[in-house]
Amino acid sequence: MRKLILLIQNYQTQISTALLFLCSVALVVYLSPREAKFKYEFQKSKPWQHENLLAPFDFAIEKTDEELALERSALQDNKTVFLKWDATQSEDIKINFENDFAQSWKDAIAAGRFELSGDSSEQKTLGDSLQNLGLKTIEALSAKGILQPSDDPSLEDYGEILLLKDGISKPVELQDFLNIREAAELARKQLQEQLSPELSSFLAARLSANLRYNVFYDLETTQKYLDNQLKSILSTRGMVEKGELIIAQGNLVDESRFAKLNSLKQVYEGSLAGSNSYYGLLFGQILLIGILFLAIFAYLRQFDRLVLEDIARLTFILLNILIMVGVARLIARWDPDFLYLVPFAILPMVIRSFFDIRLALFMHFIAMLLIAFQVPNSFEFILLQFVAGIFAVLLVNNLYKRRDLFLTAAKITLVYAVSYFSLAILQEGSLDSINYTVFGYFMANGLLTLVSFPLIYFEERLFGLVSEISLLELSDTNNPLLREMAELAPGTFHHVMQVANLTENACLAIGGNALLARTGALYHDIGKMNSPMYFIENQATGINPHDELSFEESAEIIIGHVSDGIQLAKKHKLPDVLIDFIRTHHGTSTVMYFYRQYIKDFPEDEKALDKFTYPGPKPFSKETAVLMMADTVEAASRSIKNPDHDQLDNLVEKLIDAQISSGQFENAPITLREIRTVKKIFKKMLMNIYHVRIKYPE
Repeated sequence: MRKLILLIQNYQTQISTALLFLCSVALVVYLSPREAKFKYEFQKSKPWQHENLLAPFDFAIEKTDEELALERSALQDNKTVFLKWDATQSEDIKINFENDFAQSWKDAIAAGRFELSGDSSEQKTLGDSLQNLGLKTIEALSAKGILQPSDDPSLEDYGEILLLKDGISKPVELQDFLNIREAAELARKQLQEQLSPELSSFLAARLSANLRYNVFYDLETTQKYLDNQLKSILSTRGMVEKGELIIAQGNLVDESRFAKLNSLKQVYEGSLAGSNSYYGLLFGQILLIGILFLAIFAYLRQFDRLVLEDIARLTFILLNILIMVGVARLIARWDPDFLYLVPFAILPMVIRSFFDIRLALFMHFIAMLLIAFQVPNSFEFILLQFVAGIFAVLLVNNLYKRRDLFLTAAKITLVYAVSYFSLAILQEGSLDSINYTVFGYFMANGLLTLVSFPLIYFEERLFGLVSEISLLELSDTNNPLLREMAELAPGTFHHVMQVANLTENACLAIGGNALLARTGALYHDIGKMNSPMYFIENQATGINPHDELSFEESAEIIIGHVSDGIQLAKKHKLPDVLIDFIRTHHGTSTVMYFYRQYIKDFPEDEKALDKFTYPGPKPFSKETAVLMMADTVEAASRSIKNPDHDQLDNLVEKLIDAQISSGQFENAPITLREIRTVKKIFKKMLMNIYHVRIKYPE
């Protein structure tokens, strides 16, 4: 048990790394759908590049979404509209008319409106005759049908009109029916032919006052009938029998063949997979996803071993990949069309904020491959997302400017739109079939990309990383710590500014992180603020306090500026990546001046070297290695009274070669060719600083 505990302690980082990768593989496998993938890639209007394809089983040819939409639209534009006949309205009209006529006739007689004799029997006979005529007119109008108009917009487009009467439907035309105005006018004309003007006017008025609709639009029945018709639309058209040739090699994928291929793909990826090959699919997914994560491991081991050995950084990368995979799976299950809304370009942008472009693009490519197993049209998805990711990393600069945040959204939107447009033309061969709604998704996608900036800040704090935005803020000379150094140690401040310029330009030339190097250089000597006058660049009065100290005490103060700087950096909460510059900028070199003076007085002291040697560690990155060279060269160049080309050339060569010989760069991933490039940069810049003319060959 004890041996096991010791083994775990000794290989803690390796075990944690392995667990992270295993958990990542397991989570992606869990999120992946258990569906077989159609092994053939094909595009409309393109030649079939594979072998002759025979139908492996019987399957129906599925209609496309466009075809189904056209059928639905045709039904809606030519729908059957139902009218209903209400017989009770006719009876109500008669009753209302009889009551109204009796009272109105009585009032008219009393008022002497008509020239009639005083014989009440004659008045009653005429009244009964008029009432009967009115009832017959009502029956005739009701039999023809008085249709109530409707302003419902759904009734604007229709095909057939059916009238429901006595449980039977029959086709009719709208012009067969009357409206209230037409019915009243028709009654007036008929009465004028049969009665005197006074009597016809009286009876027509009574009829107009009592006419009612008896035919109505039946919206409920109309909608139910339309819904049933829409549901009855078949999603298939025809069958392909087992063994039938679907397409031969070299044939063009036309509309008919595309429909058959797409139908086979849908059946294959849907029902076939779930029936009998669950464990086979699971095993295949584990292998394939495992290989992709193994590729991540191999890449980090080959090119970014420091990331592989840092659990926080590795967790950051894997977590961002898993978040993208999870979001893609969620959206794909909800509605695959909305995948265009997901800002997958955030992934390389976020990783690029903390690591180099190469790592950001590689991780983006792996993530898109993992997602491609879950989404339809995987080729189109990978192409669009990878192109967008490349441009998001290469074209998006200066993210600390507010104006550029919106330029970022515009650039990414444009890249998506152009890529999709060109791909659609290649696939369809025309502009007619392009889904222009997708361009709206791309605009929203570009705006959602802005989420990356608060995300960078959040993850920076969560994982203890440092983004370029934070480095830019820290490299501002108005930073309180740098302002304090300018006040307390002005000579040191001038020194670090020169070192920062040298380091930045050298890192740019050899492909290092120039911004990180410059920022680290600005803070590498902050420990000198605790005792500025003990460092020669701050001794403006000509008084050297080291004259009052022993050689050991002087060396202790000089060496102590490293530990003082680390404490001061931690107090001001500087990131660890900047503290590394403070810790390593002298490596394990020796305070040579005081050491030589001490040896003259105490040559027998065998442990003298330890007292005058910096504790280290040695630089372990290109940036910290370049800082060590720049710091040494810049400081030494100040001791030359009248520097010329040869002096500066020899100085740079001598000092850096001495550092190489003492093994100061043995832990840093920097090559001799890169060191030669750094030397050239230093020589050129020092000559510019000291206004030295270039020495031309004689």
